[in-house]
Amino acid sequence: MNYYERHVFFCCNQRPQGEACCNNHGAQQLRDYAKDKIKALEINGPGKIRINSAGCLDRCAEGPVLVIYPEAVWYTYVDREDIDEIIDEHLQHGRVVERLKI
Repeated sequence: MNYYERHVFFCCNQRPQGEACCNNHGAQQLRDYAKDKIKALEINGPGKIRINSAGCLDRCAEGPVLVIYPEAVWYTYVDREDIDEIIDEHLQHGRVVERLKI
């Protein structure tokens, strides 16, 4: 059994000005939003969901990106609505959000 049911890593890397990176697209703020949302839904913690910041995940051109383990599903997103859909569909119901998958 895994310590977490699902572990979500948001790339929050900040590159020097002018270089493509996830944090240029509000990655840190949307990671914070996701973390707060899973706490409000009471689906965070051991045996449940964990949201983490990650350094560069090396998919800068597709950013912002996050990856969910153990499934190793990669997503891009634009706004809170995309994050809400990932939380509802993938994290709560185990369904991959095909339109956001990369």
